Amino acid sequence: MSDQPVDPRIQELRDRKAQAYIGGGEDKIARQHARGRMTARERLQLLLDKGTFREVDVFVTHNSSEFGLAEQKFPGDGVVTGYGSINGRLVFVYSQDFTVFGGSVSRAHAQKICKIMDMAMKNGAPVVGLNDSGGARIQEGVHSLAGYAEIFYRNVISSGVIPQISIIMGPCAGGAVYSPAITDFVVMVKETSHMFVTGPDVIKAVTHEDVTFEELGGASVHASKSGVAHFAAENEEDAIFLVQHLVDYLPSNNMQDPPLSPPTDDPLREAPELDTIIPDNPNKPYDMKEVIRHVVDDSQFLEVHEHWARNIIVGFARLGGRPVGVIAQQPTVLAGVLDVEASQKGARFVRFCDAFNVPLIVFEDVPGFMPGINQEHGGIIRQGAKLLYAFCEATVPKLTVIVRKAYGGAYCVMNPRHIGADMVLAWPSAEIAVMGPEGAVNVIFRREIADAGDPMVRKGELVQDYRDRFANPYVAAAAGFIDNVIEPRETRPHLINALEMLQNKWDSLPPKKHGNIPL
Repeated sequence: MSDQPVDPRIQELRDRKAQAYIGGGEDKIARQHARGRMTARERLQLLLDKGTFREVDVFVTHNSSEFGLAEQKFPGDGVVTGYGSINGRLVFVYSQDFTVFGGSVSRAHAQKICKIMDMAMKNGAPVVGLNDSGGARIQEGVHSLAGYAEIFYRNVISSGVIPQISIIMGPCAGGAVYSPAITDFVVMVKETSHMFVTGPDVIKAVTHEDVTFEELGGASVHASKSGVAHFAAENEEDAIFLVQHLVDYLPSNNMQDPPLSPPTDDPLREAPELDTIIPDNPNKPYDMKEVIRHVVDDSQFLEVHEHWARNIIVGFARLGGRPVGVIAQQPTVLAGVLDVEASQKGARFVRFCDAFNVPLIVFEDVPGFMPGINQEHGGIIRQGAKLLYAFCEATVPKLTVIVRKAYGGAYCVMNPRHIGADMVLAWPSAEIAVMGPEGAVNVIFRREIADAGDPMVRKGELVQDYRDRFANPYVAAAAGFIDNVIEPRETRPHLINALEMLQNKWDSLPPKKHGNIPL
């Protein structure tokens, strides 16, 4: 230890930093821990690679003198901002500090976030926001609202340019919810995070409905009912791990390709289990996730929106070390039919992958669109068109494997050759037709069945004849609509080979400001 006295200016810097690091004070930090929640800085230490965090604007304070705020100034003003790395890759971060004014957003608070987002755009790196805020700082009035609007604007301008990820670590209410809603992925923490536009008290006053915070806007609700949350984590550590895992599949910006990893799984590996996974009865379900796991590297599949619109599956995996986006029907839920929510879920995922150069792999087993008054009145025409539009517009490598059913308009929507698929493979179990055998026979042979001596026997004969003709992939293959019929066990090496062939694919759309997707 040196006996040299510390320069007073250095000591002052140390004291100011120490004040900033304790946020709203030790007592408030203790209360945060008592709720099972980490502090803003603790979260960043866990998220980022050790020793890489560099803080920006640590000494910023608000400028308001309204309602006694002049005497309440805290360095950082309720948000910790800066940059660091996740698994060696640059990311920009902000973490709201609930111990300072409940994490409420002032103009200065918002400007700190905006600066970080601007830096991320200039450097082409992802932004990860850790949200834990009571909302707008009411004392600042319109200045707080202006700050929110400036954040929203940057969310929109950054969309499709750099990945944006939101982790909801506590409350997120009112206008604050719209920043996470614009970002690419929302991760919520069960029991401790909540999102809603209007809270339980307002709802009770206006609609006379009694509802708890968790029932209204908890992680489980938004992960399974509204679709707002892409992931529902068990705790804060799990949420942060999910984000670290997610970032590994994504490029830093839209001008880069997703990061390759050295293959740890044989690219030529076959999966004999797939030869027997499709039941003999075409109406019997099977688990499409098992198909995906047998095909992708090391059976590792990061599912997105796992609990919402479960009749369709979306998520990230690797094939030959290359990140891919997977979209597939799930026959165990509603027979894998496309409905309003499944169409929305699929379309958003396809558009994200296309924006960030992630190849798309489709596993298709779709009996059609969901019939019903609720679906029609809920806009299945418009919602289904979103998925169709997304696939048509996507220019990344697009591969389709028809596993079993590909019926009607749903066949046209699920990335066939006709809307730009680069390669379409089919298993011998593939059935490609305008509709299922039962429905087709009822339409085509209605009178013949009615006039038959035994209508049920005649119908059975006609159904079997229709099935023999169309419940196979060879009619479509003869027309060139399918590039190859393969044994199921060969799916993995075929897909990896196709991705390698397409690694230099170049495609473009007609010059335009943007299309007009049916939102």
